[in-house]
Amino acid sequence: MSIWKKPIDLNILNNTSKNTLMEHLNIVYTDFGSDYIQAQMPVCSNTHQPLGMLHGGASVALAETLGSVAANFCVDGEGYCVGLEINANHVRSVRNGFVIGITKPIHLGVSTQVWQIDIKDERKRLVCTSRLTMAVKKNKKG
Repeated sequence: MSIWKKPIDLNILNNTSKNTLMEHLNIVYTDFGSDYIQAQMPVCSNTHQPLGMLHGGASVALAETLGSVAANFCVDGEGYCVGLEINANHVRSVRNGFVIGITKPIHLGVSTQVWQIDIKDERKRLVCTSRLTMAVKKNKKG
C-alpha cells in the first residue's frame, strides 16, 4: 500500500526542482516506490568542499530535499510540511561520480513526520546517514 496522498511520478518529482537549490546542485530523482523516493547528485566542483571531496552541506541538502519532498507527498491537499530538525553523520568521503540518496519514513503522524535518509556512493557504500523531522501544517483558510 502506497503512503503517497498526491499523484507522484518522476516528472512531477523533477519539476519540483526547477529554479531551486536542487537544480543548482543537479539533484535528479531517479526512482520511487510505495514508501520511498530516490535521487542522485553529482560529486563535482558544484558539490565539493576545498579539499576536493563531497561537501557535508551538499549531503545535507540532498537529504533534506529527499525527506522534505517525500513528506509533502504524504499529506493531503490541505496540508504541507516544513523542516524542524535534521542531523547527519558523514561516514565516508567521495571525490567524484554520483551519490544516491533514498528516503523512507520512520514516523508519519498527524503533526510530525520523521524520515530516514541514507546516501551511498556508486559502489553502494554508505556515505552519509541522516534523520529529518518535519512539522505537518494545515493551509490557512481565507
